[in-house]
Amino acid sequence: MQTETAFTIERMYRAKASEVWHAITDREAMSEWYFDLAEFRPEPGFTFKFYGGTEHKQYLHLCEVTEVIPGKKLTYSWKYDGYPGMSYVTFELFEEGDQTRLRLIHKGLETFPADEPDFARKNFEAGWTALIGKSLREFVEQH
Repeated sequence: MQTETAFTIERMYRAKASEVWHAITDREAMSEWYFDLAEFRPEPGFTFKFYGGTEHKQYLHLCEVTEVIPGKKLTYSWKYDGYPGMSYVTFELFEEGDQTRLRLIHKGLETFPADEPDFARKNFEAGWTALIGKSLREFVEQH
């Protein structure tokens, strides 16, 4: 049996929780720091897809929103078309004075094929660290 080893990252932003929530749930805002989605709604059952990957290979991501607590928590499933495995991404927001702490948890990474190098945990760690630590920070702190 494989052990669940969720990847967790937390970052503080000089922005209100409502601004960070907007950045992680508004399609146009997401296109500036995340992926350019055709459509996105923070509603349980809403499905969305996008391509992402490396310069060598792109993967179709298939996702479904599973939990929404407006302004506080967003969870969606994350899997790859044509590959086994299912993971879940959760964004949690905590307003702390005039700042917001964001905790991102990506669990289920070990369910992806171990023989596919692009699905290695280190790639998710690097990707989320860049997205949450740099791209999202710059977006919310400059808007």
